[in-house]
Amino acid sequence: MTELAPETESSGNARPYSVSELAFALKRTLEDAYGFVRLRGELSKVTHHSNGHVYLTLKDERAAIDGVVWKGSVRGLSVRPQQGLEVIVTGKITSYPAGSRYQIVIETMEAAGVGALLAQLERLKAKLAGEGLFEASRKQPLPAMPRVVGVITSPTGAVIRDILHRIRDRWPCQVVVWPVVVQGDAAAGQVCAAIRGFCALDPAGPVARPDVLIVARGGGSVEDLWPFNDEALARTVADCPIPLISAVGHETDTTLIDFVSDRRAPTPTAAAEMATPVLAELKAAVADLGARMHRCGGRVVEDRRNRIAHADRALKRVPDLVRLAEQRFDIVSGKLAAALARNAALHERDLVRVASRLSPLLLQRPQTVQRQRLEALALRLKPAAERKLERLSERLEALSKLYVSVDPDRPLQRGFARVTRQDGSLVRAGASLAGGEEVHIKFGDQVTREAVIDGAGAAPAFPAKPGKPRAKAPTPEQGDLF
Repeated sequence: MTELAPETESSGNARPYSVSELAFALKRTLEDAYGFVRLRGELSKVTHHSNGHVYLTLKDERAAIDGVVWKGSVRGLSVRPQQGLEVIVTGKITSYPAGSRYQIVIETMEAAGVGALLAQLERLKAKLAGEGLFEASRKQPLPAMPRVVGVITSPTGAVIRDILHRIRDRWPCQVVVWPVVVQGDAAAGQVCAAIRGFCALDPAGPVARPDVLIVARGGGSVEDLWPFNDEALARTVADCPIPLISAVGHETDTTLIDFVSDRRAPTPTAAAEMATPVLAELKAAVADLGARMHRCGGRVVEDRRNRIAHADRALKRVPDLVRLAEQRFDIVSGKLAAALARNAALHERDLVRVASRLSPLLLQRPQTVQRQRLEALALRLKPAAERKLERLSERLEALSKLYVSVDPDRPLQRGFARVTRQDGSLVRAGASLAGGEEVHIKFGDQVTREAVIDGAGAAPAFPAKPGKPRAKAPTPEQGDLF
């Protein structure tokens, strides 16, 4: 045990210690004196912090102590800390110097007896029931004739042998066993993994997906069956898409998965009976239905035969019906020829009556009227057309004279010539031509000649248009044309 050694000054008075020195000295003293403590109490004020630590309070009827479970120890706890749960914890007593409080650092935690476990179970049942996981509407119907049955249980116990024997006697089908441990801390996790594994199988894969699952275990104490009261396992069973039968313990044993499963069986053998029909009973039922079908068919045929016989007696004989129809046909066919003749005569009289009123004059009269109207219209239109034509002729003659007067080639007939440059522009004055410039000269006989202006000519009045220079071919001496 650590003690504070008081130091005295020369005056003989005790030296004052700092608050930190005293707080940490007390912390070391508590940890040394109570390094391992086993404590029993009821949990309250349980807080699961976001960093993974759990803070709680342990209390009884007269006192309370704060506690903490560090994140690394939470996974190793055998029970989940919950409000009102009575537990036995082990750990060490320490203090929190910043607040001058002492607390217990919990390393292990277990339920304090069967009563506490059952109380915890009741609280969990109420929670899941409030979420609707026990509702009958969520239960899936079991398949009538499963092809594959999946069994989740221990491979070494008598349970699997009872199930296989019962299925073999009732309904020979494929049975897939997923071995798990059914007792201890690892049981709940292995059963959850087995359920998820069966659900993840491909129906067309090498291992067929089961049509129904059986979770089975033999009887035992409450502690032995406690893994099947795990909340995670209950939620996995509730979310299982394959119909699941719970067969844990004997008929008087009840676990949490019995409430969330689709069916509960009192024993594993009863679960095998629920999952499979009896082949012999089905064969007998099919044979009975076949016999009933044949009897019903025979009665239906006999009933139809009797009804046909009664109808035959009530009907007239077929020859009588044919003779009556034949007689009616003879009478109608005899009247048909005379009726056709009368109808033809009647139409002939109508045709003669209409034809008598028809004559060529009926067609010639409209033609004569139209011809007279056409002649009258022609007499009215002729003077106007002649006047219009005369005016148009005079106008055409005036335009012809105007065209002749403005014809650019007419002066050429009187001895004139038209001079143009290379770009087609008309030369109006000789002074505008530069020496060496090429021009085109068009005469009255429509003949065009090219000429080159002599350099001795007058200087151009304005600069010639720039153009691509052309090589001048050597020509004989030529005088100025202008």
